[in-house]
Amino acid sequence: MTSSFQLRPYRVSDEDAAIALWQRTWQLAYPSIDFAARVAWWRQRWRNELVPAAQIIVAEQHDTLQGFVTIDATGYLDQIVVAPEQWGSPLAAALLDEAKRLSPASVTLLVNKDNARAIRFYERNGFAHAGEDVNPTSGRPVLRMIWRP
Repeated sequence: MTSSFQLRPYRVSDEDAAIALWQRTWQLAYPSIDFAARVAWWRQRWRNELVPAAQIIVAEQHDTLQGFVTIDATGYLDQIVVAPEQWGSPLAAALLDEAKRLSPASVTLLVNKDNARAIRFYERNGFAHAGEDVNPTSGRPVLRMIWRP
């Protein structure tokens, strides 16, 4: 595991790599869910909801997409995705720091309540619990979390 990566703004040419990374990462995190069956839905959501409304920062290493973060104008972080081989590296924290830089007043997010690894990561990076909810797409219980400087 190495941490030599570059952060840069998303380009339309990153779409296929970002979607493949999303699928691979979420499939590993939730093996009981068929994320291959969700790719068409995700591609539509990516193109129609996230790309037009959010700033997207990607992490690249040796010309390979290793992660990305999306942050919209309200400070909502919809996605932070990191290649599994980068889990535990500084990459996720760097993406999160970039989201904080882009939304310096606050960052909010929803995280699956059963994703203990992600919850610990957000807590270590200054996020506080701000309530509970249900993901409208998956029906899974989620925690609302917020970061304020």
